[in-house]
Amino acid sequence: MFRGTKIVATIGPASTDFDILVRMIEAGVDVVRLNFSHGKAQDHIDRANLVRRAAAQCGREVAIMADMQGPKIRVGKFEQGKINLETGDKFILDAKWGENGELGNQERVGLDYKALPRDVRTGDKLLLNDGLIVLVVERILAHEIFTVVKVGGELSNNKGINRQGGGLTAPALTAKDMEDIKTAMSFQADYLAISFPKSATDMEMARQLANIAGEPFHHKPMMIAKIERAEAIPVLQEILDASDGIMVARGDLAVEVGNAAVPALQKRMIRMARASNKLAITATQMMESMIVNAVPTRAEVSDVANAVLDGTDAVMTSAETASGRYPIETVEMMAAICLEAEQSEYNKLDADFLNVTFTRIDQSIAYGALFTAHHLRVKAIVALTESGSTALWMSRHSIDTPIYALTPSTTTHRKAALYRNVRAYNLMQEGDSTAVLKQAEDLMVAKGIVKKGDMIVVTWGEPMGQVGGTNALKIVRVGEFS
Repeated sequence: MFRGTKIVATIGPASTDFDILVRMIEAGVDVVRLNFSHGKAQDHIDRANLVRRAAAQCGREVAIMADMQGPKIRVGKFEQGKINLETGDKFILDAKWGENGELGNQERVGLDYKALPRDVRTGDKLLLNDGLIVLVVERILAHEIFTVVKVGGELSNNKGINRQGGGLTAPALTAKDMEDIKTAMSFQADYLAISFPKSATDMEMARQLANIAGEPFHHKPMMIAKIERAEAIPVLQEILDASDGIMVARGDLAVEVGNAAVPALQKRMIRMARASNKLAITATQMMESMIVNAVPTRAEVSDVANAVLDGTDAVMTSAETASGRYPIETVEMMAAICLEAEQSEYNKLDADFLNVTFTRIDQSIAYGALFTAHHLRVKAIVALTESGSTALWMSRHSIDTPIYALTPSTTTHRKAALYRNVRAYNLMQEGDSTAVLKQAEDLMVAKGIVKKGDMIVVTWGEPMGQVGGTNALKIVRVGEFS
């Protein structure tokens, strides 16, 4: 069955075996995420090459997303690897501890983020290890932050730190990120995910760096802003305008704004992304229990299904497929949940169109195709596209009709792997429009998508091969070009 919602899978030690990766792609992976928080540059290059080989083995194009680490707001390492903090304990976060090789102990630990003493105030709550440990700041003395433990627990090496309510000044792009962007462009990553952006400027800077690094390869990636800071919420529209999409990164975001605020924020962010013709990915702990269990919890099933019903373009796995025991089963289960949820969706296309204003010819053709397909109940919408923009615009609205992007561009083919309700195929589009329409029809029939007598809607641009030139729409009865 045609699945509209896409699956982004993080690969790691559990999934870098060629045969396992092939089976994951066959199970439904559309985009592979490379997490630059782990590994060296060559590791990512090797994994990107592995993804391309595995996708070729499956006869598919799979997009690659390079996810930047962002600022390391973490504690240092401990003498014994970890400590246990009890409620009421005194504990010091020391920005200078470790400069001479000292390791953390029961009294204090060093900081990777040296600016933390300048960013906090007396009474602030610091949340460590994804909020499982809560420290209250009692006083700051130079490079030392004196705290009392409000919620205790086990604290181990390099666990993250958040300030409740946000407010940390760490820049979104670090020196490491700038080098990693160059690495990602060396293998032409299709998507670049930027961690902890606080403003449109962060995304604009990242895009400029990526475009410069990709210039020798004639490659420009699509930019995804990971929304995980409290400061990003008030300026979400500006960040959206500067990006190609957003990731609802629920881990750090929940720590900063509180768990209870996240579900409503998720719905709002997905709604805003779709309204802005941008992409949305929902991430973090979607199938967390499948790291160790062969089946998900009922709550996780509902979580994935609700993200689909919210209109997300993609759902994402992290440790489930990177280091978990059941990477293939996780993808299979996620695909099944997406399909089931999509079948229950209410098609509200007409309501979406009530307040649409057309500002461009190609955009109006895209909307015209949706409206026509909805009312004539056609079998498929076929977008003959160079850049993929027409297919992207179409995918922003809920419709039962699948969208097929036929493109001569491999880059466009891969990027479309993330667009909801869009499946891409390669078509060279040689000749005049009549010849190309015949090629498109033949491809759709060969793939088993349509048969003689089916009705489809086709969009294209005259003259053929012109980027951003979609200006024609035709209702085609399959077989009329035979």
